[in-house]
Amino acid sequence: MLKILLSGACGNVGKKIVGLCEKKEDMKILCGVDRICETSNFPIFDSFNSVNIIPDVIIDFSNPVVLDGLLEFALKNKIPCVLATTGYQAEQIEKIKTASKSIPIFFTANMSMGVNLLCSLVKKAAEVLDGDFDIEIIEKHHNQKLDAPSGTALMLANAVNSVSDDKYIYEYDRHSKRCKRPKNEIGIHSVRGGTIVGDHDVIFASNDEVITLSHSAYSKEVFANGALRAAKFVSEKEPGLYDMNAVLSL
Repeated sequence: MLKILLSGACGNVGKKIVGLCEKKEDMKILCGVDRICETSNFPIFDSFNSVNIIPDVIIDFSNPVVLDGLLEFALKNKIPCVLATTGYQAEQIEKIKTASKSIPIFFTANMSMGVNLLCSLVKKAAEVLDGDFDIEIIEKHHNQKLDAPSGTALMLANAVNSVSDDKYIYEYDRHSKRCKRPKNEIGIHSVRGGTIVGDHDVIFASNDEVITLSHSAYSKEVFANGALRAAKFVSEKEPGLYDMNAVLSL
């Protein structure tokens, strides 16, 4: 039985994870961390400083401000982590990388298996179409999302750069510019509205043709399923930094 500490237990994805775990026989939510305490079947702490139960793995769908306390708790107790929060700053990502030298950490901007497959397809397209196509990324999310662009949009842009010698710069806003689009640019555009769960389009456009690779999430359950799969995976690993590519290759 895999015992999980769920950070962000009362959030939208957290509730999906709780619901899925209730149907599983090989894992359960041992406790949660969340500032908003709701009635639940497991104890919920307001911070990692208050946690007095040791789980097998931590799943985090909360906020970047939680990171320091989470890593301190995980490192002290040698607990594997699944970090699915987005909006981390560069220095926070460095802290994650440093911590992964001591504990196994599964870190990705998107827990959807489909999005991670999209990343692989984007890499292949970038290799084949190198230099001949302009690349634009459009991401759409609900009107409550705090960060823009989405972590997934940046993940897709980074996927292109990873097979293109990091030659592309990211352009987030063109309204103040009066110039032609340079070839070494990836335009990243954010749309916020309604209850859109998550849509991502990667557009490869040349003079005579356009190729669009797309993914749409219709329920946050896809992220919850991915997180539980990642938790099971990382709980059996040695210290290191892992992502969904490791799971997809199994």
